[in-house]
Amino acid sequence: MHAFFSRAGCRFPAAGLLLAMAVATVAHADPAGPVTLDRAPFGTTPDGREVERFTLANRHGMRVQVMTYGATITAIDAPDDSGHIADIVLGFPTLEGYTRDSARGGLFFGATVGRVANRIANGAFVLDGHTYHIPRTEGTNALHGGRRGFDKHVWTVENTSIAAGSASVTLKLVSPDGDEGFPGTLTTHVTFSLNDGNELSLHYTATTDRPTVVNLTNHSYFNLNGEGSGSIENEVLQVNAEAFTPVDAKSLPLGTVAPVAGTPLDFRTPRRIGDRLRDTDPQMMYPRGYDQNWIVNARLSRAPVPAAHLWDPASGRVLDVLTTQPGLQVYTSNSLDGRYAGPSGRAYRQTDAVALETQHYPDSPNHPGFPSITLRPGQTYDETTLYRMGVQPTSRQHH
Repeated sequence: MHAFFSRAGCRFPAAGLLLAMAVATVAHADPAGPVTLDRAPFGTTPDGREVERFTLANRHGMRVQVMTYGATITAIDAPDDSGHIADIVLGFPTLEGYTRDSARGGLFFGATVGRVANRIANGAFVLDGHTYHIPRTEGTNALHGGRRGFDKHVWTVENTSIAAGSASVTLKLVSPDGDEGFPGTLTTHVTFSLNDGNELSLHYTATTDRPTVVNLTNHSYFNLNGEGSGSIENEVLQVNAEAFTPVDAKSLPLGTVAPVAGTPLDFRTPRRIGDRLRDTDPQMMYPRGYDQNWIVNARLSRAPVPAAHLWDPASGRVLDVLTTQPGLQVYTSNSLDGRYAGPSGRAYRQTDAVALETQHYPDSPNHPGFPSITLRPGQTYDETTLYRMGVQPTSRQHH
């Protein structure tokens, strides 16, 4: 495992050490039973569609809940360094919380985002000589797929399975030609798998009958100290990126690539998220915190590469993110304003979580120099993101 993290081009010595410690901790856990998969109703949408929720669990106390509305992760329960279990993603205890948020435009809690995640300038792009218009949902930008993106649809259940040491559910969505202005009928599958190594895998595939554009991500908000525990400013982040894509005042990429060195975006070595969160660098002032795209897989490796490493000193929980996607959007929940409360009952506010959104670069259709998100008939969009949970024992348990 350590050798994987020391591969050429990956600067993760600390992450590799922490992951090795995390894996060692998991390997010595007392077995409590095999992986399990449960399926249950989770309410009805305002338009009368029934929603189901799946619970994937393993013997180490890790549990992941996924619902068919928005192909959304509603909870990730994980143990800390003393074995205490807590939900480490923001969300709501009932379906109503999610549909109420969607009716207001949506903050995408745990959702699968598409057909094109992130921003499209002026809600328009040209493909094969044709101009397509997407509803503008953030000023002049189209954000996260338009007014009714993939996060606001009820997905169908394609498959469930329990194999040796792994449980999975595959959800399917057929987005018709012209949906939110995008061309082509797009058939998308997302498979959520939890294994006995405390690894959650998200595997995305999509096919189309006309040329189109695709950029899918998951929008989970992480707080490794537990949902409702307060700010993540003391959590320690490392991002495997030498460069990022600078943006303008509308959070749209300039089309250039810039080094992270000497900027608040330099997380090549582990650093507190809060250290430069309020820096006066324009790249920080525009979004009022972190909401930028780091280049984590410029070589477009088809095997998942280390993208980010997050550690919470308070609980000892560790999260490693690996992906086949070229970019990673780190977002410090800048739009949370106390309007919503989760299962804890505590109102969610700015910096109460960090989203680690694996993706292609923002506004890719309008920047030919960026990795292409064009998908044509006969091709398959195929991306994978892995979330590995573990612990790094902290000194607090010895006090």
